[in-house]
Amino acid sequence: MPDSNPDSAPQLSKHFHPASVEDAWRERWEKEGRFNSDPQPGRPDYCILLPPPNVTGTLHMGHAFQHALMDALIRQKRMAGFNTLWQAGVDHAGIATQIVVSRELEKRGINPAELSGEEFLKHAWEWKERSGSAITRQMRRLGASCDWSRERFTMDSGLSRAVNEAFVLLHEQGLLYRGKRMVNWDPVLLTAVSDLEVVSEEEDGVMHHVKYPFADDPENGVIIATTRPETILVDGAVAVHPDDERFKSIVGRKVWVPLTEPRRAIEIIADPHVDPQMGSGCVKITAAHDFNDYEVYRRHPDKDIPLIVLLTPEAKMNENAPRKYQGMDRFDARREIVADLEKEGFLLRKEPHRYKLPRGDRTGVVVEPMLTDQWFVKMDELAKIGLRAAETGAVKFIPANWRKVYDQWLENIHDWCVSRQLHWGHRIPAWHDRDGNVFVARDEEEARKKAGDNRELTRDPDVLDTWFSSALWPFSTLGWPDCDNAHFRHYFPSSVLVTGFDIIFFWVARMVMMTGRFLDESPFREVYITGLVRDSEGRKMSKSKGNILDPLDLVDGIDADALAQKRADGVMNPKQAEKVARQTRRQFPEGIPPYGADALRFTFASLASHGRDIKFDLERCAGYRNFCNKIWNAARFALGACADFDAKAEIKPEALSPSDRWIVSRLQRAEAAVEESFSQYRLDLAAQAVYQFLWDDFCDWHVEIAKTQLRGSAAERTATQGVLLRVLEAALRLAHPLIPFVTEELWQKVAPLAGRKETDTIMLARWPVAEAEKIDERAEAQMAALMEAVRAARELRGELDIPAGERPELILAGAGGAESLEWARAHIAALARAGSVTFADSIPAGIPRTTTENFSAGWRADSSAQKARAEKELKKIAAELERKRAKLGQPAFCERSPAEVVEKLRGEIAILEKRESQL
Repeated sequence: MPDSNPDSAPQLSKHFHPASVEDAWRERWEKEGRFNSDPQPGRPDYCILLPPPNVTGTLHMGHAFQHALMDALIRQKRMAGFNTLWQAGVDHAGIATQIVVSRELEKRGINPAELSGEEFLKHAWEWKERSGSAITRQMRRLGASCDWSRERFTMDSGLSRAVNEAFVLLHEQGLLYRGKRMVNWDPVLLTAVSDLEVVSEEEDGVMHHVKYPFADDPENGVIIATTRPETILVDGAVAVHPDDERFKSIVGRKVWVPLTEPRRAIEIIADPHVDPQMGSGCVKITAAHDFNDYEVYRRHPDKDIPLIVLLTPEAKMNENAPRKYQGMDRFDARREIVADLEKEGFLLRKEPHRYKLPRGDRTGVVVEPMLTDQWFVKMDELAKIGLRAAETGAVKFIPANWRKVYDQWLENIHDWCVSRQLHWGHRIPAWHDRDGNVFVARDEEEARKKAGDNRELTRDPDVLDTWFSSALWPFSTLGWPDCDNAHFRHYFPSSVLVTGFDIIFFWVARMVMMTGRFLDESPFREVYITGLVRDSEGRKMSKSKGNILDPLDLVDGIDADALAQKRADGVMNPKQAEKVARQTRRQFPEGIPPYGADALRFTFASLASHGRDIKFDLERCAGYRNFCNKIWNAARFALGACADFDAKAEIKPEALSPSDRWIVSRLQRAEAAVEESFSQYRLDLAAQAVYQFLWDDFCDWHVEIAKTQLRGSAAERTATQGVLLRVLEAALRLAHPLIPFVTEELWQKVAPLAGRKETDTIMLARWPVAEAEKIDERAEAQMAALMEAVRAARELRGELDIPAGERPELILAGAGGAESLEWARAHIAALARAGSVTFADSIPAGIPRTTTENFSAGWRADSSAQKARAEKELKKIAAELERKRAKLGQPAFCERSPAEVVEKLRGEIAILEKRESQL
């Protein structure tokens, strides 16, 4: 009989080293093109779109979390026989990239503002080629099985062609126009930004109450309250509510605008925009610098309200301001204007005021509503397409509550400003002549044909909003406007989009609208919205909080110097560093140990509950590193114990023990649970089912029982070997989408021995499907009885503190005990570490016992030694109880301590009292 000691199995190293396993398989998978999509007729199709990360980006925990989920989904479908495509790519990220490149140039002593557009673009492309694909390299490190051969960039030639085509079509269909409209203007980036790129939060400010004198009665007038007194200079009207009885008599009169040169009079008008309950009931209308005021202006074309722009693109006072303010920064001018209003007697009072201030999410500066010439997409008709897709179920949100958020945004949508005043991006395909005519065309040749003569044409200087090209991602990556190719036919529309709730508006809705408009289809069937990854205390990870964890640090580990540098950079604060040290069970100077990609991926999957943000805990990651190691050791044992197994040997059903039939039955239940969990995007439940089966059922119970069975008859040994190998092989396939590296390594060794190696990679091995006929409820009942008895024996053994080396007699009593457990006598003895197992009608008097639902268990051990140990522990418990009761009896402690502290102490006392009673 071969030695079943795993140390005799040379096929696997004694210890599991994630890095060596993961590096080897990642390189081999990519070299052999395992991730490449090759659609075959007759197979079902499955496609996932990778939300293209910014070309400026590096992998953060949110990316790693979503990528782990997407990779599990695509791997599961690949094994299930689907044609699969995980479409990869990166986004040019207009504003973000321009900021990064500008900073890089400044570090080199180059002023970006002094560069021409062509010069800046040269530097931007150089930077992109040098650093732009960092995040895809990091994705590969985690084993992301995207089709890297089809990786796209939103500014490559194919996607640029699609962008131009979409722009021209929208213009031809009357859905895209150029006009002077209000936009959010970032005075640092010098470009318009969308509403979604503006963050408005309450801040402390000042409300200024200013008198506007009547033009025909300067001693009297109206009072206006404003937080932006600098805009008084370009006011175009004063408005009151049409039903406000206080002001009906003054509608139509005119007031002087304070501080204007020359002095300017404006009319008092009536408009329902005004809230009579706010302030004085009178509001100033500054149509060129306020979104609401601009709408008032549009509702009153007969009032000749002037549109006067006050600020330069850099937010300095322009020539429309009085001479003394011209060239001043807007906030410097505000202070000067307030002083002058007070000096001239117009300022009645100032008071502290909390109000929402809009800031650009990239620069943090206050954005200005500005009246500028921009390109807009009309959204009314497109919004109907988006709403209809969700209403008809063509697009389904998971969890379903996110549809309401999606609908609300589309129901209140405004026209989309798609032009940006940047160098980096898709240049707008429009040409202007000297007379102001604009010709939208796919290229300059087509524009000249539309112009009809040899007039001089100039390309529009603006670029498109990044989200315009991203909105075309579901079909531009497949070759559109060319739809006659295999990938388009098989993978459009895609199956699922996995993304965060924060880009439902930016991206998800726009993809649905654009795809519906151009292809009369939904871009994907389902949208799986994930939560955010937070730290273990539920806080958002950010550099300012010093609680950032780099996923690759967890995969590969980092040494003390690297960790110290993170502290110095402020990425990890001292408290976080101490927590890392504690959770990794190491002192801080030793750094973070490597957990491996599989452990990190399994952690993410286990935390992926619907509708919840993720509290990431390093201890959990360490636990799943142990899980991978547990599987490794189980495989080493199986390979060593089954080295002589003949894969062609016939295993007769009667040779199978209850444990063999039970583990096969449990495998079917695990396979069904994992399949159901994947179908519902409950990867947390899939991970739970895999973990429970492999750790609890297979490793903790079946492997231990197999060790006894392997010493049985030849038939019993062969049956045990066959079940051990074939169940492990199937379980590795079941776990592969979640932990791909360790399962591939082990499967390569286990599958041939089990006679199940039908392909050269587990990635293409058959996805395990549950077979209901193999569920054996009798065997499950038999094993449930065994486990109940063993757990009772172990618990009592622990309470009696029987040394590990002692093997006393175990006595089991209970209904049907001898009949139902006779088959398991040897297993119970081994699992409970008993010298012998006796089945009895009852536990003899004087023997310590414990009782479960079906059994009583007792140990016939050395009573004098037990008594001595019990007396020793009782003395310790008595002393501890005395101390804790005394503390609880102090009135000052109970009055001053938090309720949870007092309650915790009471709980500790109760536990000690219970133990005292047991002893």
